[in-house]
Amino acid sequence: MAHNFLSLLFSLFLLFAFSCSDGQMVPAAFSFGDSLADVGNNNHIKLSIIKANFPHNGVDYPGGKATGRFSNGKNSADFLAEKLGFATPLLPYLSIAPSSNSKAFLGGVSFASGGAGILDSTNKHSGVISMNKQIENYSAVYGQLVQQLGNNEMQKHFAKSLFAIVIGSNDLINYFKSGSDLRKQYTPQQFTDLMVATLKDQLKRIYNLGARKFVVIGAGAIGCSPAQRYQNNTGGCYEETNYWSIQYNEGIKSILQGMKSELTINYAFLDSYSLLLDFIQKPASYGFKEVKSACCGLGNLNARVPCLPVAKYCNNRDEHIFWDFYHPTEAAARIFGDTIFDGTQQFMFPINVRQLVAI
Repeated sequence: MAHNFLSLLFSLFLLFAFSCSDGQMVPAAFSFGDSLADVGNNNHIKLSIIKANFPHNGVDYPGGKATGRFSNGKNSADFLAEKLGFATPLLPYLSIAPSSNSKAFLGGVSFASGGAGILDSTNKHSGVISMNKQIENYSAVYGQLVQQLGNNEMQKHFAKSLFAIVIGSNDLINYFKSGSDLRKQYTPQQFTDLMVATLKDQLKRIYNLGARKFVVIGAGAIGCSPAQRYQNNTGGCYEETNYWSIQYNEGIKSILQGMKSELTINYAFLDSYSLLLDFIQKPASYGFKEVKSACCGLGNLNARVPCLPVAKYCNNRDEHIFWDFYHPTEAAARIFGDTIFDGTQQFMFPINVRQLVAI
């Protein structure tokens, strides 16, 4: 009996400590999504072919080592965590999942997986953690925490926490790639509608597991990535992909507005399409000089061969928008993170994260 009481007392102390950490604006942050937020989950998937745990990734990360981030350094999830006052980056779920001590998850964790999509079929055979599976993993964490620390206390904890989601780009990339079977099954409108409807169900599942504050990051101007430019004979942006990225983003905004009117949620949405396009159209305003080519890779636009150890990488990384054929440099990711946290309504809708966490 005494042991159980002391265990409960210690658990409540931990919960209080996480709720009141110096400088930390939220008690926890939980991250879901794809390679734009992956902090190393795919490193722990033996059969995954979508990894970034090799050079030249991480060349500018503290220690100069590849961590599994698809970047030369930190990604936008890292910068957002810093803005929120977290002393250390979120850990990848799979790095601590075997632990029987659920308190390891109390301050949050990243479920994001490079290559993941909204749809289970997206990169299904590439060894990634789909959005549905990420929510299952979160559900397991939720259940453990509620069991150990009590439902009432944990609901308060989750309600104050931040739930960040960046997903959908890989679904769109797979649909529009050359020879895609998906184009035989769905029109672009049908496919985008399917993505949005599926994401709506997924967000509601996360809501039912305690989430009340969401930050959702829309699809960028995918058609302007080096990979898509490389496939375009003109070398310009692939406008069809861009158009449907916009339609997908409008769908996200619609479901978030609907959820806010139906449920007790608040949210911040980043129009990353418009922000990335602003980088490209006004690079000097952001300190960029190269808007088309990847920093790391081989071939035209450094996009014929991805950022493998055999590839070359540029010295002026802070002047490039793109690190590899799809992912932003650390410099670009920093601006994304700053905008998510403190951006105006030019890119954030209806509020930014600083305003969201204050509610």
